[in-house]
Amino acid sequence: MSDIVHLKPASSAALADVANDADAVDCTDFVQDADDGGHRLHLLVEGAHCGGCVRKIEGALAGFDDVTEARMNLSTRRLAVGWRGQPARANTFARAVAGLGFRVMPYDPISASGAYEQDGRMLLRCMAVAGFAAANVMLLSVSIWSGHVEGMTSATRDLFHWLSALIALPAVVYAGRPFFRSAIAALRNRRANMDVPISLAVILASAMSLAETMRGADHAYFDSAVMLLFFLLVGRYLDHRARGKVQFAAERLLALGQAPVTVINPDGTRQARHPANVDLGQHVLVATGERVAVDGKVIAGDGELDTSLITGETMPRRVQSGDVVHAGMLNLGAPLTLTVTATGEGTVLADIVRLMEAAEQRRAGYVALAARVARFYAPVVHGLAAGAFFGWFVLGGMPWQDALMIAIAVLIVTCPCALGLAVPAVQVIASGRLMRGGILLKSATALERFATIDTVVFDKTGTLTQGEPNLINCNAIAAADLTLAASMAAASRHPLARALVRAAPVAPLAEDVREVPGSGLVMTRDGVEVKLGNRPWCDIDSNEQDDLNGPELWLRRADGTAVRFAFSDRLRDGACDVVAELKRRGLAVELLSGDRTGAVEAAARAAGIDRWRAGCRPDDKCDRLAELERQGRQVLMVGDGLNDAPALAAAHVSLSPSSAADISQTAADAVFQGGRLDAVLTVLDVARRANRLVRQNFFMAAGYNVITVPLAIMGFVTPLVAAAAMSSSSIIVVGNALRLAGRRKRP
Repeated sequence: MSDIVHLKPASSAALADVANDADAVDCTDFVQDADDGGHRLHLLVEGAHCGGCVRKIEGALAGFDDVTEARMNLSTRRLAVGWRGQPARANTFARAVAGLGFRVMPYDPISASGAYEQDGRMLLRCMAVAGFAAANVMLLSVSIWSGHVEGMTSATRDLFHWLSALIALPAVVYAGRPFFRSAIAALRNRRANMDVPISLAVILASAMSLAETMRGADHAYFDSAVMLLFFLLVGRYLDHRARGKVQFAAERLLALGQAPVTVINPDGTRQARHPANVDLGQHVLVATGERVAVDGKVIAGDGELDTSLITGETMPRRVQSGDVVHAGMLNLGAPLTLTVTATGEGTVLADIVRLMEAAEQRRAGYVALAARVARFYAPVVHGLAAGAFFGWFVLGGMPWQDALMIAIAVLIVTCPCALGLAVPAVQVIASGRLMRGGILLKSATALERFATIDTVVFDKTGTLTQGEPNLINCNAIAAADLTLAASMAAASRHPLARALVRAAPVAPLAEDVREVPGSGLVMTRDGVEVKLGNRPWCDIDSNEQDDLNGPELWLRRADGTAVRFAFSDRLRDGACDVVAELKRRGLAVELLSGDRTGAVEAAARAAGIDRWRAGCRPDDKCDRLAELERQGRQVLMVGDGLNDAPALAAAHVSLSPSSAADISQTAADAVFQGGRLDAVLTVLDVARRANRLVRQNFFMAAGYNVITVPLAIMGFVTPLVAAAAMSSSSIIVVGNALRLAGRRKRP
């Protein structure tokens, strides 16, 4: 359980004041106390776009002697700092991060969500402006290029250049803001990132194009500047959307524990409070149909809970005095009175959120090759461009204007568009291919990770199985009894009652059926009660038919005789074939479930899985995945419940059915539709072929730079030719990726 207590409340005005003045940050009101005597602060960091930013922030904080923890999640932009000492040290840490060129503020889920959406809208507007400008400038550029062949007059050419300038320059100023701001912040703090050479190339190309236009020269390169901006903005916007999925998942999880709580005061009066304002040891009432918002122990009441959000199991769990319940569970039975044992950040639900964020942080270190070389890109490109300029100007005696044009050509020709498209081009084609097969690919690096897995771990309920109970002893039940029970069950929404209705032929809805929460259904016929429910409710001896394990309902007829209805969860169609094929390919297969031992063992045996574990909590599944990771295994996790969300995020790669909880679909790297598990094999096949194409694209992109960069440095490539060469390399990479669109049978 977490060692964090509640965050002290703060007004939105206070947050705004802190956010607007990084040099006057006062975070002491946002410090959290830890059980070990230390303190913890959560900050929202804006302006971090890559793993290098994360390493720089964490490294700077790790330099403080009293800091015990410094961990940032790139997807949610949440920075956790732990230390021993005075709470006022929080200001020092916040200023240290702000001093690196990042904008910081105390973390607040609502404010973070609003700021993230605002950033997304800004990127979308910039992308639209750049795209509009690029389309129009390219039309003018094509006219100029074709005009050279037909003998276009200089006046017409200059007019088209000025029209291009009127369109491109305002677009560059507006659409280039995300890159310019990032580059300025980096330079202010004496560091460089990928946005520095990108900004230089755009600004120099635009400035030189304007200068060339003003002196009536033949060439201007406004099209290169705006096209470069447009493609880079597309990539940054897609990356922003992908990261937003993780933040959305955390917000949805946190919202489950924010429902008002009914507190029972010592004098017996009741009061509705926010969970954050409930004290440990207080008594709270959970009404029928209400979701539990705190962790606690039952002190009064006897009923049933839907625990699927925590355990993943669709079968309700019976609870009574002394049992422990957790936030996120839904009360299906009689009202329960709890003694509060944990609230807010101390609940199991909050632990699941932290597990997801921790797992996503581990994944942030696994990036594409293009991102891994990004930290070397800026200094190398700057060195090449500067060397070309000074070499031709100082040593070669070339006029500075011509030397600068060569330097600009180097900046343009070394633009990592082909390298940047090596992965996205294949991803787009592979995503379309998978989508046609009912599989939605969601993560930017999922294909690469799907191609390397050697172990597949399945959840049971809703993943390996259908996720809903089915009547299994229908042949042993008389038709009249089945019809009677189904007519009563039609009045209930209980999972077993719905399964009973599905199994019966058309049966009329019985009248005057009354539901007793936590027990069952009852109706009166000829002055005698007929009951349908659990064993105690129907007065069934607890030792009777104990050899039949699993969920059950009993029908106590008017004549006193009883009929048992047994249920189980069937395997998905094709599950056995999929497991057998995975084994044939040499992959290890395991089953992890929160269900009881008997049910898990039966499902594993039926599917042909030798390794299985029952009674797994969310952290148990994460621990097993971590154990497999330490063994050097690359794990594919296939699961569907909220309890699987941390494991889906922690696994090397993850897959979830479309019937899964929204949170799990958000945490998973891919979602498949339909009732069959064949999608597991399909996504593996496409991923392995896509991985081969990505490697080919990297090779071609590298070859492009090996050929064109020396030519640009030697002065054989003008900015116009550099732009054409850059575009050609991108077209070649995309063309190679299109090979994936062809259908190929699975081996």
